[in-house]
Amino acid sequence: MPNQQNQPLQTTTTSMPIFSEKIAAFWREQFRNGEVLYHDEVLTLSINPDLSDDNRVMVLAMTDGKVMAVLTPALAAKAGLTRQAKLTEAILRQKLNEAGVTLHGADYLFYFTEADKNSLMQEAVDGDLRQLTEEDHAVFTEFQASASEQDLDDAYVELDHWAVFGSFEHNRIVSAASMYPWLDSHIADTGVLTLSAYRGKGHARKVVRSISKYAYAQGYEPQYRCQLDNYASTSLAKAAGLTLFGKWEVVSPDSVN
Repeated sequence: MPNQQNQPLQTTTTSMPIFSEKIAAFWREQFRNGEVLYHDEVLTLSINPDLSDDNRVMVLAMTDGKVMAVLTPALAAKAGLTRQAKLTEAILRQKLNEAGVTLHGADYLFYFTEADKNSLMQEAVDGDLRQLTEEDHAVFTEFQASASEQDLDDAYVELDHWAVFGSFEHNRIVSAASMYPWLDSHIADTGVLTLSAYRGKGHARKVVRSISKYAYAQGYEPQYRCQLDNYASTSLAKAAGLTLFGKWEVVSPDSVN
C-alpha cells in the first residue's frame, strides 16, 4: 500500500504478547547465534561472522522494551564495540554512526498471537475471495495494470510468489496478497495491494487473513512488514488481527561500511 506520512505507531514498554515459539526461535537465532559482547536487562549485543552482507548489522527493538543487536566481528572492531562494562542503545548507534555504518529505515514486524491464530483458523472465508493460480494470469495482469507504479513497488505482490490470494468484485480482482518464504525460514512474508477505488471496503483485511490461514495450514508463520511512516499499512495490520512484535533495522545498501 502507498506510504502515507502520518504519526508513527507508538510502542511502549510492556509485557510481550504470546507469539508462536517458531517466531521467538527464529529471532533468537538471528541475534544470538554468535558471541555475546554485551547483555543486560534491556540490550543484548552479539557478533556473528556468518551474517550475510545485506544483514551485516541488524537491530531489533521489541514491544517489551528489549533490544537485540548483531553485527559482524569486522564491523564491531571498526566501531570499537568490544566487551565492555556498560552499553546502551544510544551509545551503540552513536558508535555505528561514527564508524560510517548507516542503518536502513526500520520496518514494523507484525505477527498473529497464539490466541488470534486460533481464532483465525476457525474463521470461514467471507466474500468472493480465493487462491490464485497461473490460470488467473489475465485477470491478475489487468489488476496490476490498474495500480500505480508506486503502489506496485511498495506492495510487491506477484502471481509467481509461493502463495497468492485475490478478492473479487464483478469478476475483477480488486485486492490481492502474496507470500514467499522469508530468509530461508518457516516465516512467510506478506505483501498486499488494493486498487485505490476499492480501499476501505474490507478487501485487504480479508485477503490478508485468508492467505495467513493458508500459510498456517502449510506450516508457516505469516509475517507482515511495513515502514514506520506507512500509516495505512499499519492500520491494515491491526485490522487484520495482527499484533506488533517489534521494529527491525538492517544496514542500509548505501552504507559506507
